Amino acid sequence: MNNLAFTDLLTAVLALLLLVAAVVDIRTFTISNKLVIVVALLAPLYWWASGLPLWPDAAIRVAIAVGVFTALAATFYLGMMGGGDVKLAAALVLWFPPSATLFFLVMMSIAGGALTLVVLIAHKIRRREGRPEIPYGVAIAFGGLWLVAQRFLNHFA
Repeated sequence: MNNLAFTDLLTAVLALLLLVAAVVDIRTFTISNKLVIVVALLAPLYWWASGLPLWPDAAIRVAIAVGVFTALAATFYLGMMGGGDVKLAAALVLWFPPSATLFFLVMMSIAGGALTLVVLIAHKIRRREGRPEIPYGVAIAFGGLWLVAQRFLNHFA
């Protein structure tokens, strides 16, 4: 099946879920497992709607998502990312072709670095003690939304 209107609807739902994840992460410093599960489970529906073959294309996306999860789990164990952040990034990778995964990770990292600087500066200005919390879901959402926007902005390329 290749249904452009349905894939656009699913992409819009993904964008909305990413915005929700960012806002909730700013407010609570958590990303719910329910939201991550919805992002992950909508990906196969998106594959079907866009006509993506299960073998090898979908299987490759799953393998890459497992690799991203494994790599980012190391950052969780080092205390650099939250568990929800790791799960959301891995679930989000399911939506994009393998060639876009590295771009997503780069955009997420750039946004995460900028976000960290802003939070650190605010932490210093407010003269707070301890280690500041970084709502990294914002950076993940930025990377995902950047790729979603590219689908619509660069469709002539």
